[in-house]
Amino acid sequence: MVAEGVVRVNKRVTVLTEFPAPTERRTFGTAGPLLLALAIAGAIAVFWSGILSLGDAWTAPEYSHGPLIPVLSGYLFLRQLKTVPPDPGARRTRWPGVLVMAGALVIATGGNLARIPDIVTYAMIIWIYGLILVTFGWQRGRQFWPPVLHLVFMLPLPSILYWQLSIKLQFISSELGVALIRLMDIPVFLDGNVIDLGIYKLQVAEACSGLRYLFPVMSFSYIFSVLYRGPVWHKAVLLLSAAPITVLMNSFRIGMIGVLVDNYGIEQAEGFLHYFEGWVIFIACVLILFALARLMQWIGRDRRPLGEALDLDVTGLGAQARRVFAVRASDGLAAGALATLLVGVAWHLSPERAAADVPRDPLVLFPRTLDTWTAGAPRRLESNIEAVLKADDYLSIGYASPEHAQPVDLFIAYYEKQTEGAGIHSPQVCIPAAGWEMSRITDTTVPVTGPGTGGGGTPIGIPVNRAVIQRGLERQLVYYWFEQRGRRVTSDYAAKATTILDSVTRGRSDGALVRLITPIGLDQGAEAAADARLQAFLGQMTDVLPRFVPE
Repeated sequence: MVAEGVVRVNKRVTVLTEFPAPTERRTFGTAGPLLLALAIAGAIAVFWSGILSLGDAWTAPEYSHGPLIPVLSGYLFLRQLKTVPPDPGARRTRWPGVLVMAGALVIATGGNLARIPDIVTYAMIIWIYGLILVTFGWQRGRQFWPPVLHLVFMLPLPSILYWQLSIKLQFISSELGVALIRLMDIPVFLDGNVIDLGIYKLQVAEACSGLRYLFPVMSFSYIFSVLYRGPVWHKAVLLLSAAPITVLMNSFRIGMIGVLVDNYGIEQAEGFLHYFEGWVIFIACVLILFALARLMQWIGRDRRPLGEALDLDVTGLGAQARRVFAVRASDGLAAGALATLLVGVAWHLSPERAAADVPRDPLVLFPRTLDTWTAGAPRRLESNIEAVLKADDYLSIGYASPEHAQPVDLFIAYYEKQTEGAGIHSPQVCIPAAGWEMSRITDTTVPVTGPGTGGGGTPIGIPVNRAVIQRGLERQLVYYWFEQRGRRVTSDYAAKATTILDSVTRGRSDGALVRLITPIGLDQGAEAAADARLQAFLGQMTDVLPRFVPE
């Protein structure tokens, strides 16, 4: 006999739990738990690189909440398990879960071959959902999507999205923070992400973008919306409000720092910033979410205390956790466990692929003379910029020619590998961060002639991103592209895709960003002259570049 607890709500009966009655002795079979253990053992082998990558990512302030996510997802799972008991008749519906597990294993294998742990961690979440579908069957298992989806909050963002989001949040927070300072009748000027108070200047760096608050607050709002017993639109508001609440609170912090620095000195930036970071901002955001939920209750004329509107029941979780020993053996579970174990063993027994040894010259040897172009001394970047750039080699140098009225600035950032967290930073992120407004950016092909284009004066087309940038009255023309193992790529996402492909097929993920900048004069036709200048320089460097960025 099986004891079933039930509760009657609005004349509807909902099954709360299904487990052996206390008075009944029941012996569970060992085949199901054994297959589950084998599947988990194989999964650890398959997803090990992703697990290690998560551990490294969780040491960063933006992702320090990561270890809590699996715990909270586990709570959501056990809580939901009370209402979704196993279905003994679900054997025929387990094979969709096997297909999901198999797809996850294929994705993870590709991530391991490409040496991109982020792909492996994404596949791990898919595999977990597949395992649940196999264990419970399709009809029951698919209902567990909320705890599985919550696991996404433990993953670091891909570097492309991270930097784009970080810069946008920096600008938004800076603008709102400066607006708050001006409300206090304090003269202030915003130059890019630098708040100029006259005597003092405050840089709104990546750490001040608000990402370290955004991710944990979004995780909390997700759980809040799942546990909240109210209309669906209430849940949607609670979920979607996390981002604007975080941005506003971060902007308030930046604004208050500016006010205190203006009144009491630069020391206030360090002390106040340190005090307000982390848990203080997080707790303030959480309190605002509670207040928002209470407001929606008032609007909806829900007179229940907020504690009753939130389903925070934690009773019986231990009993639900012990149900792992009641997992039923099935052909689907056996197939999923065997496939996972075989992939894990095969991956760890296969010989490690040695990274391709690609000879190249260091960029410090880049020619200082290119036809009529002569270089000045190379420039070193500031240490904080170097730390963000994370390039294995770079060159920042200016060239001038007597045949051209303005110089050309050359910047090359080379990466030996663009996997395992390393990667190129797009100028669309870096240039605005320096206070430049980037306008009229286009993906185009420019005609170039020179010794590296086949000679004979016949121009060839080279794909570049062309942009006009402006700061005040100063304007500059920018060409940039990604030099990717013999390819010239203009799209950030295409560069990432080709890197993954070449990492798997060629064992290479090296590449570089190449950027040319020249001033645009104020006279008529100055922009066309700037184009001609960059194209002339580009024609001289194309045959030299492969020595330093191998094809």
